[in-house]
Amino acid sequence: MTPVTSFKGKTVAVFGLGGSGLASCHALKAGGAEVIACDDTLAKMAEAARAGFITADLRTVSWANFAALVLTPGVPLTHPQPHWTVVAAKQAGVEVIGDIELFCRERKRHAPDAPFVAITGTNGKSTTTALVAHLMREAGYDTQMGGNIGTAILSLEPPATGRVHVIEMSSYQIDLTPSLDPSVGILLNVTEDHIDRHGSIEHYAAVKERLVAGVQRNGTAIVGVDDHWCAAIADRVAQAGKNVVRVSVKHPVADGICLEEGDTIVRVDSGARSRIASINEIGSLRGLHNAQNAACASAAVLALGVSHEMLQQGLRSFPGLAHRMEQIGRQGNVLFVNDSKGTNADAAARALSSFKDIFWIAGGKPKTGGIESLREFFPRIRKAYLIGEAAQEFAATLGDVPHEISKTLEEAVPHAARDARASGVGEPVVLLSPACASFDQFPNFEKRGDRFREVANALPGGLTPP
Repeated sequence: MTPVTSFKGKTVAVFGLGGSGLASCHALKAGGAEVIACDDTLAKMAEAARAGFITADLRTVSWANFAALVLTPGVPLTHPQPHWTVVAAKQAGVEVIGDIELFCRERKRHAPDAPFVAITGTNGKSTTTALVAHLMREAGYDTQMGGNIGTAILSLEPPATGRVHVIEMSSYQIDLTPSLDPSVGILLNVTEDHIDRHGSIEHYAAVKERLVAGVQRNGTAIVGVDDHWCAAIADRVAQAGKNVVRVSVKHPVADGICLEEGDTIVRVDSGARSRIASINEIGSLRGLHNAQNAACASAAVLALGVSHEMLQQGLRSFPGLAHRMEQIGRQGNVLFVNDSKGTNADAAARALSSFKDIFWIAGGKPKTGGIESLREFFPRIRKAYLIGEAAQEFAATLGDVPHEISKTLEEAVPHAARDARASGVGEPVVLLSPACASFDQFPNFEKRGDRFREVANALPGGLTPP
């Protein structure tokens, strides 16, 4: 845990008592603050009370003595309208911050030179966060990983010289971190997302920009410049005097990092090229989207002093994330890939673009637009196995693409495995990338991916490691 000493002797309101909220309560109390905890859910309030915290309905108390409101990122700060706690805080002149802001203040007070890598982007931030943390650990560094990827930042060990914090940040978390100042900041990409919470794509991009604009003067801002939002952001951050590394996996760059021959990460310095690493035949980093993740992660760890040799070794040993292009095993020459996190067409496109002979398991609770946008990948699909509520809709869109209505994973997986084995192609892939939410048959995409893994491993003869 990271004790929060910056509010010692003061009273802090905490709203939202999920994982990060309760971690904030514990960290503030450990640092000497008095905490008043609140949540819209009575069960969460009761849990906080059992943990020894004062709980109260913040609508009924005076805000005069609050030094800050620590807000969960799950509630609106600005759009579609500010949460009632935000309105109350502003009326009382109380600052509204999040748990990562508390961490930043502790780092500044106690270990301002401790390495801090902050990572954001519309897509790829979890994989990039996990990859940076893996590379740093493989290179022998004391590495703490958390934030939006799962572990609340204040549950991690505190910042210290030689200890690296690798933190995934959503736009909501950035919004609540006004003094964000990583030593390395990564902005992967910006595409339209979360407009309901930010009001416009312009505001959403501006929030993302703050992560790289805030890097320390001697730090490094790494920006993927393959979309026009990020290309403009890189220019502005560079004009502000920060060290910017531009990363492209689609185009050559005059200075920065790019991809050559589809699998070689190259640094370009005033026209001079030098090879950084290769991602050739690294199954956990298939696809152009993962090439971007790997290139940005490589730039980050090189900035922190990792050698080229350790970088290459770490890339090759990266296992990937569960449910994100996760290679769960083989049966003969058939590869089984769990991409249950592919909950919409855009996400499924990344998986479909990464393989050629695909036995595709898709369906679930449909999203707006269905799979029409995936039509360019239909030639890669040997056969589709459709499950859940979207099965009939997807069948209509697939048209002449071979498909069957399998209804459930228990039926789809053995049928896809049978057909893949009989196909005669070099490396057939049984791919679960549903392009749908899971909620018709599963409580979340993790449970869906776990079930896919269980059914695949239960096939006659089982699976061998990938």
